[in-house]
Amino acid sequence: MTAATDEILSFEEAMEKYDPVLGFEVHVELNTRTKMFSSAPNAFGDVPNTNVTPVDLGLPGVLPVVNGVAVESAIKIGLALNCKIAEKCYFARKNYFYPDTPKNFQTSQFEDPIAYDGSIDIELADGTVFTVEIERAHMEEDAGKLTHMGGATGRIQGADFSLVDYNRAGVPLIEIVTKPIEGVGSRAPELAKAYVAAIREIVKNLGVSDARMERGNVRCDANVSLRPYGQEKFGTRTETKNVNSLRAVEHAVRYEIQRHAAVLDSGTPIQQETRHWHEDTRSTTSGRPKSDADDYRYFPEPDLVPVVTNHAWIEKLRAELPEPPAERRKRLQADWGYSDAEFRDVVNAGVMSSIEDTIAAGVSAAVARKWWMGEISRRAKLADLEPAELGVTPELIVELNVLIESGKINDKLSRDVLDGVLAGEGTPAEVVEKRGLAVVSDDGPLLEAIDGALAAQPDVAAKIRGGKVQAVGAIVGGVMKATRGQADAGRVRELILQRLGVEG
Repeated sequence: MTAATDEILSFEEAMEKYDPVLGFEVHVELNTRTKMFSSAPNAFGDVPNTNVTPVDLGLPGVLPVVNGVAVESAIKIGLALNCKIAEKCYFARKNYFYPDTPKNFQTSQFEDPIAYDGSIDIELADGTVFTVEIERAHMEEDAGKLTHMGGATGRIQGADFSLVDYNRAGVPLIEIVTKPIEGVGSRAPELAKAYVAAIREIVKNLGVSDARMERGNVRCDANVSLRPYGQEKFGTRTETKNVNSLRAVEHAVRYEIQRHAAVLDSGTPIQQETRHWHEDTRSTTSGRPKSDADDYRYFPEPDLVPVVTNHAWIEKLRAELPEPPAERRKRLQADWGYSDAEFRDVVNAGVMSSIEDTIAAGVSAAVARKWWMGEISRRAKLADLEPAELGVTPELIVELNVLIESGKINDKLSRDVLDGVLAGEGTPAEVVEKRGLAVVSDDGPLLEAIDGALAAQPDVAAKIRGGKVQAVGAIVGGVMKATRGQADAGRVRELILQRLGVEG
């Protein structure tokens, strides 16, 4: 089932008429060993409904216990966002029924979050900096995961039935909520993407989350409202739920601005509701009317004591924080030797961490940049994905580079090898063997191909004999074509010059 497309205005027309106001709720899954309130393993990809305890399922008589590491991770996130840390904070029950919430309530924080009143500077592609104010960062638990079966899109619309996996129920979450973001104008979609990228960078740098958006470790609820220019009162907002890629966040905000503008132009009021993002059509569809806090009947969690902090504990955790992102970028650029333009392109492409991990895995900064800014980014653009979503790992790039440097394959063949690995045909070495992609370095087949190329281009051969050695590239090209790119280009050049009696 494909999402129906609403009437929308062009983005430019929407910006001429209306002033956007944004707000983001970013959910960060922590990488603790166990869950937020139970001893169940916090692990991704295990057999469904195996990482659960009676606490996670809300069975009668069970009592939760707070995960101390998760509390420390929450404090670190708060400090990294320049938040104040509460001296005492409480858990609350957020009451609602949904099949992925077995307790029929979510243990969260309401009036007393662990971190509040922070801010973060977001730098856009051209160097413009927006300060985003943070209202709160609070602790809670994740819900289970529903898989909708029988539909064309994997969404609940059109599905025949749904399966529920409670392995994720109870996984520690930190929800980071911004204050309303005003004054961004037409740069709203760009800011949305940059903000979520900054949060992902922070939590990964802190080591508190794997921060893999394709796995749902970082998810964004994007709030959008419009108001006519000059009006102080905010417009009615909508909340696009669980957007899990940087590109999708940017597109979702852009689409909602265009949709809101068309609705307002028609004289119809905006309905406050949640929206579902559809990547295939780059559009949203209506979810449910947006509930206010009162609708959740929050009340204090009776089975958990308050979390009490003190100055010494907070300062100990502050001392453990890694370097701030801005300082880290400066250090990495200096370490890697990238020019300002090269490094800016890396940051804007969202591959800085991927390059860092690839260098750590064992290749040079130049090789890592070549792969992530070249072939991988090219493929990601064609597939309309983020580069990290292609499934290329740092270890894979290291293996490909070893094969190139050893002379077993060349740059051209490495792309064919990557095709095979991503198609599930094995390791790079196995793909080379199965597909017969090894570089041809034996002189016999090379000389045969060279003779054919020289016979096909006698005028070029004459120029080379006459001293124009640079013309040898045309013959090399003919040999590479004849050998399907599998010839050792360096050896081919040597043999051509030898054949023609010319010194290189």
